[in-house]
Amino acid sequence: MEPALAPATPLLPAFTHHQKVGFAHCDPAGIVFYPRYFEMVNATVEEWFETSLGFSFAKIHDDMAAAVPTVAINIDFRHPSRLGDVLEFRLHVTRLGRSSIDLQITAVQADDPDGPDRFTMTSTLVFTRKDIAGSAPWPADLRTALQHHINKQDQHDT
Repeated sequence: MEPALAPATPLLPAFTHHQKVGFAHCDPAGIVFYPRYFEMVNATVEEWFETSLGFSFAKIHDDMAAAVPTVAINIDFRHPSRLGDVLEFRLHVTRLGRSSIDLQITAVQADDPDGPDRFTMTSTLVFTRKDIAGSAPWPADLRTALQHHINKQDQHDT
């Protein structure tokens, strides 16, 4: 008989961000109107770029004359969120390509992190410059910052 395998340790997120569900996020029933989650996800990604990577969207758009648009997104809604809830958005880097990055973001109730996921989203962002059509390779300094977060995340993968 083979020994039982220890349960896998979940990857720690590369970034977490808390957001409170406000009145503007909700429909008349008091639950988050689903398009508002996309705005919350974008705010999480924007905050990650600025605070963890050191590349604010202002710097990317203005100084670098570039952008990182979302080119693919998929979301699985699992549990409603209500007015006043504080959500924890957990961002994981799942792949870094020549000019793109795949992310997974899961939202949970901040004061009940082991409770049900509110949603899980996967997306692909692509680096592009304003002077060209299509994608462009990540600049070396931004790629290094992104790679650091993949390596940091991978340290917890057992």
